[in-house]
Amino acid sequence: MSMAKTPPTRSEEVLRRLEQAIFQGRLAPGTHLDEQELAQRFAVSRTPVREALRHLASSGLVELRRHHGAVVKTLTIAELVKMFQVMAELEGLCARLAARRMTPDERAALRAGHERCLALVAGGDREGFFAANNALHEIIYAGSHNGFLATETRELRNRVNPYRYAITFQPRRMHNSNVEHEAVIRAIETHDAEEAHRLMREHVNLLGESAADVLAVLRLDAGGPGGAQAETAP
Repeated sequence: MSMAKTPPTRSEEVLRRLEQAIFQGRLAPGTHLDEQELAQRFAVSRTPVREALRHLASSGLVELRRHHGAVVKTLTIAELVKMFQVMAELEGLCARLAARRMTPDERAALRAGHERCLALVAGGDREGFFAANNALHEIIYAGSHNGFLATETRELRNRVNPYRYAITFQPRRMHNSNVEHEAVIRAIETHDAEEAHRLMREHVNLLGESAADVLAVLRLDAGGPGGAQAETAP
């Protein structure tokens, strides 16, 4: 007999919603997170908000600054480049294993996901493309048939997602991503594991270079290392 699933606590629900907003880029790096404002927005007391912010700080997504409260963590350019370098290797390994292990149904789902990305770019839907892009990579993670690798890759991707989100709005980035995805998918479909690994690694490294450029601009626009301060509601 299966046990009923325990509903999330108020703190867990606030945490989930804040994480989602950060991962989706709706809370940009450098955004100030005011406890009272968040408590009003989520219709809770300040205690669950404070608990959620402490958890986000322990996971490296938020900084708790004395006398300034909580802000969404802004990575340095060096930190961001290092994270993308590691992610490139993890994503490359996912693609390598997917080329060897994907089932015909999984390869069909991968091709369908890519077609969805193409349609969203043609329609100029950047928000939709960002979500579909993540979904496409998820298909490759699953196709590696290595749950540990998929989890580690996903967690690192989530850490850099706010920067990936910003990249989506750069000129021709969506078009270029689709071209790069097409090459990776062809390598997977032809079971060329080495080529799939190389192409995916190059794809993510290019994203890392673009992210570093975006971060440099954001820091300049914000007048220094504190990052952008404009808040976007989750």
